[in-house]
Amino acid sequence: MDRTGKCLCGALALTAHDVDDKVAACHCGMCLRWAGGPWMGVTVGSIDFEDDSALGVVASSAWAERGFCTKCGSSVFYRVTAEGTFEGLTSVSFGLLDDKSGLSFDKEWFIDRKPECYAFAGERPQVTEAEVLSIFTDLGA
Repeated sequence: MDRTGKCLCGALALTAHDVDDKVAACHCGMCLRWAGGPWMGVTVGSIDFEDDSALGVVASSAWAERGFCTKCGSSVFYRVTAEGTFEGLTSVSFGLLDDKSGLSFDKEWFIDRKPECYAFAGERPQVTEAEVLSIFTDLGA
C-alpha cells in the first residue's frame, strides 16, 4: 500500500510505496537524539518526494544514513547502507504519515537502551543492542 506524508513545514511532501503495516520503535542513543524520543517508523519499499530540495542526508553509522528536512528539522527516514541482506531497507517516520490507520506496533529495537522514564503498553518482540549489533557484524558493517 502507498501512503502520503510530509514534514512539519511541508517542504518534504512524499509518497511512500509498499508500506509495511508494522510500526517499530528504536531506543538507541542515536534515535533518541535524532527524534527527541524513540524513533517510530514503518518499513517502505521506496520513497518519492514531490521536491527533494529540502532533503538532507547524514551517514549516522557504519551501516546507515538518516534523512531529514533542512528547513524544519523533521526526521524523515532511516536507511541501511551496508552491503548485504538489509542494504536499502528504509524506514519512514510514522509521525509524518497522513493516514496512520491499519498499522500495528510490532517491535522495539535496542530495548536494553530504553530510558526508564517511559514504557509502551502491550507485548511485542524486543531486540537488544547485542542482537542488533550481531546482525550488522554478520553483514560486515
